This record gives sequence, C-alpha cells and structure tokens, in this order.
Amino acid sequence: MNDTLIRVICRNAEIKFTAVRTTELVERARQIHRTLPLATAALGRTLSAASMMGRELKDDNGSVTLQIKGNGPLGTITAVGDCDGCVRGYLQNPAAEMPLKPDGHLDVGSGVGRGYLMVIKDIGVGEPFTGTTALHNGEIAEDITKYFAESEQIPSAVALGVLVDTDQSVKQAGGYIVQLMPGATDEDITRLENNIAAAGAFTTMLEKGMSLEDIARTVLDGFEIEVLERVPVSYRCGCSHAKVTRALISLGKDELTRLRDEEDGIEVTCQFCDKVYNLTREDIDVLLTAATAREQENG
Repeated sequence: MNDTLIRVICRNAEIKFTAVRTTELVERARQIHRTLPLATAALGRTLSAASMMGRELKDDNGSVTLQIKGNGPLGTITAVGDCDGCVRGYLQNPAAEMPLKPDGHLDVGSGVGRGYLMVIKDIGVGEPFTGTTALHNGEIAEDITKYFAESEQIPSAVALGVLVDTDQSVKQAGGYIVQLMPGATDEDITRLENNIAAAGAFTTMLEKGMSLEDIARTVLDGFEIEVLERVPVSYRCGCSHAKVTRALISLGKDELTRLRDEEDGIEVTCQFCDKVYNLTREDIDVLLTAATAREQENG
C-alpha cells in the first residue's frame, strides 16, 4: 500500500474528511534527518498534517507551512505541504530523547514542550496568511485542532500517528482531519464524536490492514460518504542550484564579499533533504557581481 491521500464528503451531513497514509514518506524523512524515535514521531505527525492541509489549497502554486516552536528538547519543527499533498520538513534536534510515557508510548508532548504553532498559507500571490496559536499540549494533533478552532473558526477533530518499529524504522504513519461545516446538526456532531471515540488510534487501524476508505467509513459510520479524490503523496524537496544561488545573492554584496575573502569556497546544505551544494570562490565572484548589480538597480 503506497502513501495516499483521500478527501471525502458526507452527502447527508455537513462534514468533510481528509485522511492520509504517510508511512513511506515519514520513513524517507527519518533516513534523511537520521531521527531517533521521538523525533521521527513528532516530525512524522507534522508532515502528515501539512500534507492534508496543503491539499486543501485551491491554488496550483500554493503551500502550507507548519512551524511548531516549543521549549522542549526537540526544538522547532517545520513542515511544508504543497497543494498536491507532497511534503518536506525538518526539526532542530533529531537526536532528542525522552523517557516513555507510563503507557509505553513516545512522549511527544514533553519533547515539544510549551510554545506556539504558526501556520503560513501561501497561495502564490499577495501576502501569505499567517495564523498563530499557543500549543495545547505539544502532541501536535490537539494543537492543530486548537488552531482550526481559534484561527479559522472551524470545529475539527485531528488524529495523527507514527508507529515506530523495533529497528527504529517507520511501521505505520498518517492521520485524518474531520471538519464540521455550517449547518451540521447536534445529532450529527454526537454521532461523529461517538464514532471517533470508538475508532481508536489511526496507526492501529492501519496495522489492522484497513484502507483509508475503510477508516473513512469507520469514522463516518452512519453517514452517506462520497470519496472525492484519491491521490498519491510523497516526500519531495524542491531545492536546486538556482534556488541556492538566488538565496545567496539575497545575502547582499557585503556578506558575499566577506564569504569570498574569508572562505575558500562555501558548502550549502539543504535543510529539507540534506543535499549539499558546493560553490567555489569563482562562483561567489559571479554571485557578488549579481548582488552588486541588484543593489545598484534598487538604489
């Protein structure tokens, strides 16, 4: 079963549902960033949420950035979801560890700590929309639920999970977001709450061999559902030599002059995929010429 995202609506109720399986892409992130289990779980949950939220955007050039800034040992967690559901991300301390919780689960909440969640929605034109909310408990799913309620005024339930195997690889990962639209009745809300409570953990459902459609039918039991789309998703970084050079030019003439005079070439590593770009002193001279011309043009 490959990584996939589905979007579902209820024909007989004002409810929409998105679910994603991200096992392979979270494993890819684990390999790139060499994360230990606590960081794998935290980054994997954030990537799953970014995938679903990115897919909600209507613009072909749109993206959603989730940034979780907590005071726990994991540090800042960043994930970017594009409009097709593909994602990339990283976190500050991939080697962070915490004792397991009494139930044997990874203590992501303590690893994240207290702080805030920032959501940046960029549709490719104009200024991006930014919403910020205080973290609820650092478990990420509940924090995103709180964001939807406070910043977008959409009653939501978010489930996210990463099951790490004994060899530290990712066994299962993914999640769902179910949201109430205006017009949802009290009866619909009660039924949905009971369904969510009975469904259990998302990764447990995956472990049972349930498909995303099976999970949708379980969470939306009693409702008439229609699957709007089923699309593949993956871990995808859009870095390139051209983007690296543009970023370096934006440093300005003075900083590039310093780099040229003090360094025998520079090495730039992409935060998202760890790809290394090497630039010689001659390459920096070319960038310096471009930066100088741009500053003169801008006065």
